[in-house]
Amino acid sequence: MSPKAPPAFADHPSAGGPFSGPGERGWQLWRAAGEAAFAGLLVLLTYVALDWYRGYPSLLGMTLDGGVMVVLALAGIGLVLVRRRFPTWSVLGLSVLMGLFPVTGLLTAVAAYTAARQTEERRRRAALLLAGLALAPLACFASAPVTGLGSRPYGLVFGAVLAASTVLVPGLVGTAGGQQDRLLWALRERTAAAEEARRLADSEARLHERSRIAAEMHDLVGHRLSLISLHAGGLEMALQKQAPELREEAALVRGATRDAMRELREALGVLGPLGRDTGTDALTDATGTRADIEALAAESRRVGVPVEFSWDGDDLDARPARVRRAVHRVVRESLTNVHRYAAGAHVTVAVAHIGERVEVRVSNGVPSVPPAASTGLGSGRGLTGLRERVTLLGGTLEAGATPGGGFSVTAEIPADPASGAPAEEAGDAAPYEEGAHDAVDEPGRRLRRLQRGPTSAATGLLGLAGVAAMMLFGVILVDKAKPSHPYPPFEPRVGMMREQFQREGISDDDAVRAAAFGREPRRPRSAQDCMYPWVDKPATGGRRQIVRYCFRSDILISIDRFTVPVVTEPQPPHGSRTHD
Repeated sequence: MSPKAPPAFADHPSAGGPFSGPGERGWQLWRAAGEAAFAGLLVLLTYVALDWYRGYPSLLGMTLDGGVMVVLALAGIGLVLVRRRFPTWSVLGLSVLMGLFPVTGLLTAVAAYTAARQTEERRRRAALLLAGLALAPLACFASAPVTGLGSRPYGLVFGAVLAASTVLVPGLVGTAGGQQDRLLWALRERTAAAEEARRLADSEARLHERSRIAAEMHDLVGHRLSLISLHAGGLEMALQKQAPELREEAALVRGATRDAMRELREALGVLGPLGRDTGTDALTDATGTRADIEALAAESRRVGVPVEFSWDGDDLDARPARVRRAVHRVVRESLTNVHRYAAGAHVTVAVAHIGERVEVRVSNGVPSVPPAASTGLGSGRGLTGLRERVTLLGGTLEAGATPGGGFSVTAEIPADPASGAPAEEAGDAAPYEEGAHDAVDEPGRRLRRLQRGPTSAATGLLGLAGVAAMMLFGVILVDKAKPSHPYPPFEPRVGMMREQFQREGISDDDAVRAAAFGREPRRPRSAQDCMYPWVDKPATGGRRQIVRYCFRSDILISIDRFTVPVVTEPQPPHGSRTHD
């Protein structure tokens, strides 16, 4: 599996269109259309949320008309669509636009997240986010009087709250996501390199074992051909006197044997130094027999490894040398691994020669003393070579940990490998074919990609919901902290509607009406109704001021002020507004 390159910062023209990201080709029009629709929905939902709170643009004091708002919204959608190709300009442009038109805050969050995620260089990413954090408050500060937001200091605070929730938080999340992407890419690359190294090591071990087998064949066949040549030479000398007419036939046999040995050395002799055993492990006629395996077990006992040996069935002295050699190699390699990684563990060596099959099993328990850390885990090339040797004979080899914590190696070898070898040769290289691993892994990779799509979409929606909640909470918090203007005084004037008095909470008071009864001046002739509101002024000189509003057809036609003597101090009605 070839890992893909990690996302890289791209803020310059490439082979793709304006909507494509790093490493992508084409214009990505279908994706851009879907993102444009989603961006428009985000702008609309933000507008509705602010309007639901207090009424937008009255909440922010905005004086922009509908046409200007539409133009600014379209500009924000265009900037968010090119965020992959031009992340810097997208973030900076949306930060300024958000200062003028806060409804584009969620679009700014999307651009900040994408830019921070695909920017690999730390300093450039930090500079981009800091620039976005600074531009939004500055834009609010500069445009506050023009847009009707309020004072410039208030605009600066408002922009800082928006920038923190839509630039800083998404940028930090995008930074963490980008670092995770690059870490996963590095891990995939290391895994692929380790897998390739393992394949190369296995291939080398296989070739090494095959060269060793070729060297053994060279020794065996060369030894037999040497004997034939020696006997042919003796026969030639004997026939020189007894049967001269047959001497040429013996000389022909000796010459053919000499030529065969030369050709064998030319074909296989170069492999001898790579894989030939020397010393006490050199190939002999006793290799792989019961006595040979017993000698291997006794050698391990002498170095302190308790080995239990058992042999079931006939000896292997009548079997082919390659079978005996394979049995010898399985037992010797397994005992060598025990010496390295499980010294002191109890070992069982069992060989069963039943019918036309030879089964070899070497298993060990848990060592009494853990192996030293310097021994490592081994390269595994010895077992790979054993598997190659056994497979070429038509057998199978299994190696792995046992339930009790030990290790076991089991090999099944045909006693007469001629019948089983061809079938194994056909499937010999299948596990090592180029591209086989990728072909097997491709369906799984597609399934993971399909599963990752809905998960990423759900995570993105949840993230946007969180940013929207932070943004709305910040707007409400700043709005609540905004300095309030003094309560504007209500100044009644002739010609006002009764409805205006009701909106101000000014209503008729029965106690004031009763106090004015019989002491008020004459009403105007055209007056249909009069209102006596509560006047929040203390009584002076034993008299209290009263204001009378007279209406005709719910239109104020006269305002009269007079005083009446105070008998008892009336209380204003609950929930009504006083009027001076």
